[in-house]
Amino acid sequence: MRNPGTTHGGRAATTPAHKARKPLPIVATAALCALLVAGCESSGSTTTAASGAKITLTVGDYGTFGYKEAGLFDAYMREHPDITVVEHSVQQESDYYPALQTHLASGSGLDDIQAVEVGRIAQVVKKQADKFVDLGKADGVDKGAFLPWKSQQATASDNRTIGLGTDIGPMAICYRKDLFQQAGLPTDRAEVAKLWQGDWAKFLDAGKQYQAKAPAGTFFTDSAGGLFNAVVSSSTTQYDDASGKLDYKNSPSVKAAWTLSTGAVQAGISAGLKQFDTPWNQAFANSKFATVACPSWMTAIVADKSGPANKGKWDIAAAPAAGNWGGSFLTVPKAGKHQKEAAALAAWLTAPAQQVKVFTSVGNLPSNTKALGRPEVQNAKLDYFGDTPTGQIYAATAQSISPTVIGEWDGLVKDALTNGALLSIEQHQSDPAKAWSTAVKEIDDKVGD
Repeated sequence: MRNPGTTHGGRAATTPAHKARKPLPIVATAALCALLVAGCESSGSTTTAASGAKITLTVGDYGTFGYKEAGLFDAYMREHPDITVVEHSVQQESDYYPALQTHLASGSGLDDIQAVEVGRIAQVVKKQADKFVDLGKADGVDKGAFLPWKSQQATASDNRTIGLGTDIGPMAICYRKDLFQQAGLPTDRAEVAKLWQGDWAKFLDAGKQYQAKAPAGTFFTDSAGGLFNAVVSSSTTQYDDASGKLDYKNSPSVKAAWTLSTGAVQAGISAGLKQFDTPWNQAFANSKFATVACPSWMTAIVADKSGPANKGKWDIAAAPAAGNWGGSFLTVPKAGKHQKEAAALAAWLTAPAQQVKVFTSVGNLPSNTKALGRPEVQNAKLDYFGDTPTGQIYAATAQSISPTVIGEWDGLVKDALTNGALLSIEQHQSDPAKAWSTAVKEIDDKVGD
């Protein structure tokens, strides 16, 4: 899922990437429980029903993992009448992860299952693996069924696997056909992809072409931060060197992404929004921008935030380069009272049949290879995007992704550069060189030079 608010990717993520993903309706008390240590019912609480003992399994996540939309929690409870599943979900991964760290440090307030975004998983594996159940040994888990690079991201040096992959975030570009037409650009997805094929610099050029004849009040893309994430995510060398040591200052992809994203600001082709914030959400419905870097999980956000009035106006084209932005994992903290039952639920939620249902419901592409190859995924079309072959586009990209090193500080660096430096340039006209230096100091103060 990103993002995500930050890295899922945003799911958010981050976003979420998650996964940054779209928000789910949440009960206020559940949201508070997910974010606050004090005053919450302990995870894995036990209730008593007339028919005998029942247990409650809580699932902590962010954005849209798709389990509710796909009816999976209800289905699991029908199959397991002695279990009640309660989801604690918050909108932004950038809110979720600090709260998770607080709970892990105190050993209380944790859910039975906790989601972790791909940009955070290396830190959790390296620093906190002993706080989680080894899911590689759990009943019903087939580690070999997942994309190898996905499983490796959640596997410690002693071969303990603390997380089961939910989705991945192969990337494309979502674009508004109507706005492209008004600006004199092609609207056919194959022709659109040719505008920037093989080179992110061509994406910037296309933005300048768009802006020259743009419909009044619109911009080519949503944010410099989104462009930055997209460029970095399509590189095999991101924030770390081959050994896993943080090296973002010398990273060619970070340098290229910074140049292109600041160039987008200077060219006036970005709407200057912070992804996943309320103004960004509203800009979809108000047709304020024509493109958004679009990992598979982003399609659910596009549909939800753009609203019924814009149904059929969005299409999806290949990105300049194949990349993965976002994707998440399900973990089972050892502090939970029902570890065995929680592990069984995590295994079931990430099994092929369930991952297929999530994809066909909200567009989160499976990390399970058996699910990825199923016709329901390969031939899928999302209703909001009309006849767009969504499954083909994202599945093909997924097969082209090259593994990259994910380091423990990637999420922190990404936040500092996108939601810090670039947002300051966009919204406060900060000098790019000064904004970069400020972000570097913030990162070095937390990580060490």
